[in-house]
Amino acid sequence: MQLTTTNRGFAPTTLTEAMTFSDMLANSSMVPKAYQGKPQDILVCVQWGMEMGLAPMQALQNIAVINGKPSVYGDAAMALVQASPVCEDVEEFFEGEGTPNPVAVCVAKRKGRKPVTARFSVEDAKRAGLWGKQGPWSSYPKRMMQMRARGFALRDAFPDVLKGMITAEEAQDYPEEAKPRQMARPANPLDMVAPTPMIEQTSNPAVIEEVFAKDQEVDAVNELVAQAMAEAMEVVDIPEVVEAPATVATEGIAVLLPGKDKPLSTHATIEEWQDAYEDVADKTARAGKVLPRDRMTKLKELREANEPTLAKVEMLKRIRHTAAYSKRLGALGAAQ
Repeated sequence: MQLTTTNRGFAPTTLTEAMTFSDMLANSSMVPKAYQGKPQDILVCVQWGMEMGLAPMQALQNIAVINGKPSVYGDAAMALVQASPVCEDVEEFFEGEGTPNPVAVCVAKRKGRKPVTARFSVEDAKRAGLWGKQGPWSSYPKRMMQMRARGFALRDAFPDVLKGMITAEEAQDYPEEAKPRQMARPANPLDMVAPTPMIEQTSNPAVIEEVFAKDQEVDAVNELVAQAMAEAMEVVDIPEVVEAPATVATEGIAVLLPGKDKPLSTHATIEEWQDAYEDVADKTARAGKVLPRDRMTKLKELREANEPTLAKVEMLKRIRHTAAYSKRLGALGAAQ
């Protein structure tokens, strides 16, 4: 490989030369550890250096990738700015030394423009959680304050010279970018409604039994929906229906079977009748020896036979019965 020789040392002039050059440097112990064994990173770094006016070895020593973004060390940033023809002067000093809150100041003067002044105080470092931080901030606090002020001033006054890069000293103080978190969705009653389970076309009793297994969450949702429906019906002007209170005892409330003159059972209260009725409906829906279509028919007939008694159940609980009935029919329809 032949490399072009300039007064700044060897420099690749073609892509092939650059790739070969990067491979050679990646195998050298003279480059920073971050670039050893990484020819692709070296190639990108050298390209960055060429755009900013740094020779290849200068770029490797002064450009660092921190948190996934390239940055340039503060001394190299100062060198680039002072070498630029648009720079008039850069002045750095401290204000209030010997006080509890000294301030690092950097004044960057660009030709034909007003000076840009940046300040970074001990109070600024404390607010950013840097003061006393383990590492350079504990060992060289004044130097780190100086670099912060310098970075702000040079970036504001000479963004074209620095190609938008921040100083490495500043980049090191930023935490790694966290993965985006999923924001919690606002509570909405509709979001709580459980989706209807998808069931394979089968008449397997075990599958149908699983469909009827009630999840506590779904029961809670049904309760909320029932309450909302009851409240909505109270708002609408509907003629009041006189219903037997659920707690009032009534003799001989019968659970009727379709086509049978004799009741299956009788109960003293509406509450007891409701439990018995739901138990019969569950057994009808789960009758494994009967085809799902026939079980649907029997469920409808059972409901029609007991409709007069269902009308006496208070509104909220009647809605629960209707929801359970619809769920059974839906599951049987899917299982056909």
